[in-house]
Amino acid sequence: METMKEHPTALWDAMQDGNVFYRRQQLYSTTGKLPDLRDFIIAGCRNGGPIALMRNTARIVAVTRATPGFAKAQIQVYSPAGESLMTFSVDIYLMSLAKIIRFGWTSDERLAVLNEEGTYRLYDLQGDYNQFSLGSEASEMGIIDARIHEDGLVAMSGSLTLLEVKGWQGQRPLTLANPGLSEPPNSWAVIPPDQTISRHVEVLLSVNATIFAVDNLESVDQRLSRGPFTHVSPSPNGKLLALLTFSGLLWVVSTDFQRSLAEFETSSIGAQGQVNQVEWCGNDAILVTWEGLALLVGPSGDTLQYFYSGPTFTVTEVDGVRIVGTDVCDLLQKVPASCVSIFRPASTSPSAILFDAWDSFSRRSPKADESIRNIRPELASAVNECIDAAGREWEPYWQRQLLSAAKFGWGFLDLYDPTDFVNMGQTLKVLNAVRYYEIGIPLTYSQYQYASPSHLITRLTSRNLHLLALRISSFLSLKPDVVLKHWASVKIARSKPTTTGTGKDAELGADDEVCRLIVDKFEKLGGGDVSYSDIAKRAWEVGRAGLATKLLDHETKASDQVPLLLTMKEDKLALAKAVDSGDTDLVYHVLLHLHKRLPLGSFFRLIEDGGSRLAPASKLLQVYAREQNRDMLRDFYYSDDRRVESATLCLDEASRMIDPNAKITSVKAAQKFFSEDKDRSFEAKMMDESVRLLTYQQQLEKEADGKVAFFGQSINETLRTCLINGMSKRADKIRADFKVPDKR
Repeated sequence: METMKEHPTALWDAMQDGNVFYRRQQLYSTTGKLPDLRDFIIAGCRNGGPIALMRNTARIVAVTRATPGFAKAQIQVYSPAGESLMTFSVDIYLMSLAKIIRFGWTSDERLAVLNEEGTYRLYDLQGDYNQFSLGSEASEMGIIDARIHEDGLVAMSGSLTLLEVKGWQGQRPLTLANPGLSEPPNSWAVIPPDQTISRHVEVLLSVNATIFAVDNLESVDQRLSRGPFTHVSPSPNGKLLALLTFSGLLWVVSTDFQRSLAEFETSSIGAQGQVNQVEWCGNDAILVTWEGLALLVGPSGDTLQYFYSGPTFTVTEVDGVRIVGTDVCDLLQKVPASCVSIFRPASTSPSAILFDAWDSFSRRSPKADESIRNIRPELASAVNECIDAAGREWEPYWQRQLLSAAKFGWGFLDLYDPTDFVNMGQTLKVLNAVRYYEIGIPLTYSQYQYASPSHLITRLTSRNLHLLALRISSFLSLKPDVVLKHWASVKIARSKPTTTGTGKDAELGADDEVCRLIVDKFEKLGGGDVSYSDIAKRAWEVGRAGLATKLLDHETKASDQVPLLLTMKEDKLALAKAVDSGDTDLVYHVLLHLHKRLPLGSFFRLIEDGGSRLAPASKLLQVYAREQNRDMLRDFYYSDDRRVESATLCLDEASRMIDPNAKITSVKAAQKFFSEDKDRSFEAKMMDESVRLLTYQQQLEKEADGKVAFFGQSINETLRTCLINGMSKRADKIRADFKVPDKR
């Protein structure tokens, strides 16, 4: 029999005269797993994400055997459970010894690291990175500070101007409105675009006694008089702002500065030392932390104090705040309404009565029937509230109890759609799996809804937890393509040539083995929509060209195969695949690409050596060249020793020419090509006579002083023109030279 867990209300603390409750849920014990946090600069990722630590060079750290890595310039990443996920050296990044200005997390759990020269890198959890720059101006002026949010960053240059980067694809930075600063602000914060009314990033700068609100259009002085502020912290929804003065006054206002909502004098609690952080607990309360103390300030000025054995670091979540200490990781949040309705002492809500009825039923008490009758009209809503509360509880024991109560009440309803019940059961299985300390993703139900199941799958694959990601994908009826693609990429990057052979043989053996393994896995797990070209590209990037080619053989879309083959300079294979596809546009794409890149002789030789398989490409090339590039067609015929085709091309061009000398030259060229083919002696003779006729016609036009047109006429027309214009002697000579019969 399962042991009963501590009642949920044991973790509750009341505020606002017992109308609102907050709870501190221990997520993980991290004793002995994390270093002393006071010695490090820390960045936390939302939605139960990891934390990154870099040694604070301004502090003197006692180096021990337990912390050798941190004596060097390193950034180390830990899961919320204290498990090490990644370590990379900053020295490699700081190629010119530039100082790290700021690092923070993106929405897809990549670590953005920015240095003072305006160069930033995006590291995934495997240590791979993409590098970008804020531009030459940022490099010249230098970067003195920055704020990194999930979908971009805002950097402050040495000239005290603000540069915004939207997204993480390496876009060019945009210069925001100039706030006209003469010195760096006391503190500042960024409200991301998705949380502002204008849908543009907004920067809040604490300058002297006031705050400047800066966006891409203007800088507005809010004309405050309570500053300067040591901390500026916007709420997760971007509607409220927490400001802390140097004297310790916590002031909560709306982000448009039109409403003052609350004030609290933090100095009244007698905390020692400086305030470390001011973070929001959801959108309802504010957490102010000192070393060893966390103070929760509610909307009406009520407070709750939480004590820790050492320094802490807090991460704002959509439904609370995560507190990371050297020995514990907690989640502090407002108790959800459904949980309050059910578990609040002396609660008489329908859901509380239903839960009590289930408890009575499980103890075989007749009280259960009476309780159900009392809430019969509200039974459906009570069932729904029990289902919702199950998702909000952390302990699996209480999740099962609440779902059992919902199922018990559902049995008394004539009509009830069980979809929500089934979905919640599935969701809780997934959440409990990823919350396990070895996985270390303490995702809440609200955070899971805020993102999506596919986003969770991506997070698992980025940690190389492919088996769990595949099982969850199957459980939730999601396609496994993303997981399989990532798994294949990792497999390729980590695989090495086999030891059974040497040199090229070993590499080929490894290529065959890895290719077969990937294809078999895809076929077994139904990765039919995975693009082999994407995986082949990864193989090409890590220097496995042979493996890339083998993988491309399994790609069903020629439009995906061919571009990568061209990139790999597998020219003949790319052209063959394009021809096999039957897509003339694709064939033309390959031909034009190769014509542009290869020397002309190599280009023609590739087509000529292709035999019958590339014959369609040869024909398409001729069609294109005949219409668009006759010089290329002439060169192609010449390189392929096509005398007859070259001759007919000359004749075709001659028929379009107006200049007599050019026409004669072109016909002579045709005669030369025909004469080089022993089977075309008749055509060569005809061309010779045609040249003679054209030359004679030129002479006739000269004798007629250009008044009579002869050039280009047939023999019969030439004779007729001579007779009409009284040139009978010339007509007789033409008849004799060209052996025209008397009858004609």
